[in-house]
Amino acid sequence: MTSVAQNPRRAAVMILLASALFAATTIVAKYLGTTETPLHPMQVSAGRFFFAFLAITVFAVTTRQRITKPNLPLHFGRSFLGWMGVTLMFAAVARIPLPDATAISFLNPVFGMFFAILILKETIGKWRWLAAAIALCGAFILLRPSGNSIQPAALLALGAAMAMGLEIILIKFLSGRENPVQILWLNNTIGATIACTAAFFVWQSPSMDQWIGLGAIGLIMVTGQALFIQAMRSAEASYVAPFSYATLVFATLYDFLIFTAQPDAISILGAAIILSGAALLAWREARIANKT
Repeated sequence: MTSVAQNPRRAAVMILLASALFAATTIVAKYLGTTETPLHPMQVSAGRFFFAFLAITVFAVTTRQRITKPNLPLHFGRSFLGWMGVTLMFAAVARIPLPDATAISFLNPVFGMFFAILILKETIGKWRWLAAAIALCGAFILLRPSGNSIQPAALLALGAAMAMGLEIILIKFLSGRENPVQILWLNNTIGATIACTAAFFVWQSPSMDQWIGLGAIGLIMVTGQALFIQAMRSAEASYVAPFSYATLVFATLYDFLIFTAQPDAISILGAAIILSGAALLAWREARIANKT
């Protein structure tokens, strides 16, 4: 694998652009799920994976990429979890404020930590537990519990965070063992197969605007993924990770400009607490990495 020179400034710009693009996919998904004839979240997810697959395939063929000894069971598991996380996230943003869903999705590293304990048998210190507790408190606030129930749609975003947290574990197994383009192509190939199969059962004929939206989600997502990968290769993960929290800022901005939605006090409080926990976890991971 070709090494990339370390360039923190370039990495910061790339991760900020990736964050803006990731937030854009959720705003397009919200539009597709709230139109007069809304598309099912599984159909939106199918558009995301199918058009991303087309884009990365063109790139792979053009640059003559080769597939070498892929771990197909791991790729399938990772892609299935990715599809589940994306579908649940798209369902959530159509039902709750976009910043709330985005903030809850930042729990995925916390769930990744829990799964690392169960699967990788990692030892978790008090700082990691504290970070996880803080982030989970923020999520509980965003669930908006009342005397009778909690906000059901927020559970969709929580499920998305859990799926993406488990996906992190599988990515750990794959990273460093296979080429990033190979991982990206196989992820979108398998994901498109799963997503299109699931969408068949809920399919409705999209309008021209909806087709454009579906195509946009796929192209925006794969561009964001490519920028994210390059950012991770251009600087240490501990440096890059905090910049990804800008996704929440972009999501809030897009929601306000397009849907004129303003976050309330509960949204701001819950998001701030989740980001505090995630930031503490990122700081602790950086300290651990520097000691090894």
